[in-house]
Amino acid sequence: MDLTLFIQERMLSSWSLRGHLVMEAAGLPYAARLTPGGTPDFAAAMLRVAPPSRTAPTLVGPDGLIVWDSLALAETAAELAPDAPVWPADQAARGWARSLAAEMHSGFTALRGACAMNLSRRYDGFAPGAAVKADVARIEDLWRETRARFGAGGPWLFGADFTAVDAFYAPVAARFVTYGLTADAGAQAYCAAIIAHPAFRRWRAMGVAEGPVPTRYDLDLPGLPWPGPQTIPARAIAVAAAAPSDAVNADCPYSGKPVVREALAEIDGRIIGFCNRFCRDKSVADAEAWPKLAPLLA
Repeated sequence: MDLTLFIQERMLSSWSLRGHLVMEAAGLPYAARLTPGGTPDFAAAMLRVAPPSRTAPTLVGPDGLIVWDSLALAETAAELAPDAPVWPADQAARGWARSLAAEMHSGFTALRGACAMNLSRRYDGFAPGAAVKADVARIEDLWRETRARFGAGGPWLFGADFTAVDAFYAPVAARFVTYGLTADAGAQAYCAAIIAHPAFRRWRAMGVAEGPVPTRYDLDLPGLPWPGPQTIPARAIAVAAAAPSDAVNADCPYSGKPVVREALAEIDGRIIGFCNRFCRDKSVADAEAWPKLAPLLA
C-alpha cells in the first residue's frame, strides 16, 4: 500500500513525530512529505491532496484514505497492520493505553505551552512553573503506575513492545530531556530509552539534515550536549576534496541511485557516497541509526 505522511519540521513538530513513530510501531512503510507548518505552502498542499486536513501529521493512502488526527492515525495503523503491536493485545492493557494516549492528546497544556519540543536543544537551569510541575508529576505517576501494572521487563510502558502510547509520549520524553524536567529515576530511564530508539534516532538525524532550527525558538539559557547514544565519527566532505570514485560504494545505500560528488562523507574512516545531500547529512548526523548504511560500515 502506497502511504504518504504529511509532516512538519522534524525538530519542532511533536505531532509529526508521533505520527512517524506510530507508523514505525505498525511496521508500515511510508513516504514523508515535509512542508513547514504555518505557511501557505502547507495549507495549499493539504487543500490539493487532503481537503479536510489543516494539521500534521496527515496520512494519505489509496482509495480515498485521508487521516488527519493522530489518534485516528493510530487506530488506522492498527487496522492496516493487525498483527503489529500498535496497541497492547490484552484488553485491560489496551484500554489503559488508549486512555493514556487520549490524555496526552488533549491534556498537559501547561507543559506543552511552556516547553515547546525542540530536538536541537538541551538546556541547563530551566525553571518550570507550578502548572508545568503539576503536569510533570502527573506524567511521572502515569508512567510509574503503567509500568508497574503492565510493563514488567520493559523498557516500554507496556513491556517489550513499543506501542502507539510510547509514540504519543515520545515528545514528552524529549521535552523532559531538553528542559531537564524530571529527577525520577524511572522516568529518566524511560526517557533515555525513547531517545535511543532507532526510529527516534532516525527522525532526529533527518531533523539535523533539514538544517538549523530558527533561533526564535531558543531560550536564553546555557546549553548542554544532546544525551542520546554516542555517534561514530562522521563529517561531510567538501566538493573539491574527493570524487565519487573515492567512495567505497557506487550507489546510494538508500535510493540505489548513483553517488554524486556533492554528497560524499567520511564516516568512521571510510568515504561513503550518497545520491543527494539530505541522504549524506542524515547519515553524518547518526550513522548507526540507519540499517541500510550498516553494510558499508562493517
